[in-house]
Amino acid sequence: METPTKTEASESKTKGKQVTEIDSVTIRFAGDSGDGIQLTGGQFTTATAIAGNDLSTLPDYPAEIRAPAGTLPGVSGFQIHFSSREVLTPGDAPQMLVAFNPAALKANLKDLEAGGTIVVNTDSFSAQTLKKAGYAANPLEDGSLSAYRVIPIEMTTLTDNALSGMNLTRVQIDRCKNFFALGVMYWLYERPIDATLAWIRMKFKKVPAMVDANEKALIAGYNYAETTEIFSHHYRVKKAPIAPGRYRNITGNEAVAVGLVAASRLCGRTLFYGSYPITPASDILHSLSKFKAFLVKPFQAEDEIAAAAASIGASFGGHLAVTGTSGPGVALKSEAIGLAVMTELPLVIVNVQRGGPSTGLPTKTEQADLFQAVFGRNGECPVIVLAPATPGECFEYAIEACRLAIKYMTPVFLLSDGYLANGSEPWKVPSVDELTKIPVSNEPAADFAPYRRDPKTLARPWVLPGTPGREHRIGGIEKQNVTGNVSYDPDNHETMVRLRAEKVARSESDIAPTRILGKDSGKVLVVGWGSTYGAITAAVQALQAQGHAVSAVHLRHLNPLPPDLGPILGRFEHVLVPEMNLGQLLLILRAKYLVPATGLNKVKGQPFRVQEIRDKVLELLKTKGGN
Repeated sequence: METPTKTEASESKTKGKQVTEIDSVTIRFAGDSGDGIQLTGGQFTTATAIAGNDLSTLPDYPAEIRAPAGTLPGVSGFQIHFSSREVLTPGDAPQMLVAFNPAALKANLKDLEAGGTIVVNTDSFSAQTLKKAGYAANPLEDGSLSAYRVIPIEMTTLTDNALSGMNLTRVQIDRCKNFFALGVMYWLYERPIDATLAWIRMKFKKVPAMVDANEKALIAGYNYAETTEIFSHHYRVKKAPIAPGRYRNITGNEAVAVGLVAASRLCGRTLFYGSYPITPASDILHSLSKFKAFLVKPFQAEDEIAAAAASIGASFGGHLAVTGTSGPGVALKSEAIGLAVMTELPLVIVNVQRGGPSTGLPTKTEQADLFQAVFGRNGECPVIVLAPATPGECFEYAIEACRLAIKYMTPVFLLSDGYLANGSEPWKVPSVDELTKIPVSNEPAADFAPYRRDPKTLARPWVLPGTPGREHRIGGIEKQNVTGNVSYDPDNHETMVRLRAEKVARSESDIAPTRILGKDSGKVLVVGWGSTYGAITAAVQALQAQGHAVSAVHLRHLNPLPPDLGPILGRFEHVLVPEMNLGQLLLILRAKYLVPATGLNKVKGQPFRVQEIRDKVLELLKTKGGN
């Protein structure tokens, strides 16, 4: 399903050039960080969404903030897969690589599909830049690219010509060549240009000269592709069939932010978001800063500990409290999260996972914080853990995290990752009427006691400070059951530890029956969580189409696990668990359900490819089952 096809469905002539209809295509833009690669990819994505295609994107940022220009560590990439069908991943291998310099070519050539096309800025291939990229000879001249179709374009020179007479600096002109390349690609794949022109006018409205320059560069690239002989044809990808409604292109971080705002309105509480800047979670804070009109209070603290502590204080004060970070930040917040568990206050912790440990790979993706979320605090310190599967689902599960935190008066982890956070997809904007209210009550029973619990959820009352007759102690020392007074009694401690654990365990009643992709028994069951969803689903669908007895389950609730998961696992000969870690969910499943599950583990800072999962499943299909 995910492998782009090049089968020509129809051909026509437009302005003397052939139009070839294709089902889908994957394109990667690559260059220096200063080449505007992410901007270029973002605008191409917007144009593609307007064109009506389904899509998935994979931005790839360099780990070094200011790596030397022209070097491999400084290469920035942006991949987009778009189609007339459903798109589940950004694509295994691009068919088109747009390389702005030698380093971009060298860093990305290994991923290009055999026989793929390379559009390359020949002006950047100087002796100096070739040396920086580690080339002994010019690959455009030595025959090493003979297996690919190479389209040489003097992007820098042509941009210079388009902007001649505008009295711009060298730097200003160089910053326009990405729009020239974008114009070329717009023509090649019949993308609408008007939205980008409007964006340029808005983005650079305070610098009229740059509005004019970028518009000219974009149009020049488009006209160059249309009028020259470098392309004998261009491509048309029909609209994808989608459900009627209002759509927007959304990243996972944006979806989390919008979901948190929606949750605050659904529960009628002001949203407090305490955070400290950290890649790749910072965009949530940036996005929420735009929603102050919706009673949102974004707070940039002096450090991670303060961000968590301030959020707990906000929760005590009756706000919907959220703190967001990545793995290293969660490590610093761990004592404060334990305080939220002890005080039994609602708190949502958003962890946008990245490659670790320590600073690790801050701009790359990983799923290695599952143990940290489930177990990563001192003492018996249980929390609810959720994990959305797609950028759009980040909206839904941000709301769900807030609902569960309030219902059970406990911290809830929302595990995203760099792939979900920065990747994007078309998202159907829900109607407000479709969203379920989050019930909140601050009216405790007449016989109020701070730790008198709801008999169904075991949640204690959420009492606003200053409520007459509702005064109570709060803090990090063990509480006496019911009264909340400080207690060092061993029997009381065991009672409270078990109550807090049971409260989290009871949240399993809020988990819907597990959805199985395929039959409910068979040879292989692929179990995933988080951002592996697209690759797993595409691989399983392709194998099912070939007649293989393969099914898939994708978990959104990781603590507690779905109550029906154990019986499902037992009905398959093999259980395969693909994860971007060394086997964390795998270990949990083995321990809890005693199944001899098999791991497929990847820790390269890159998401799974569909083929990697297909190959592993095919390997298991050839072996005798162990369950």
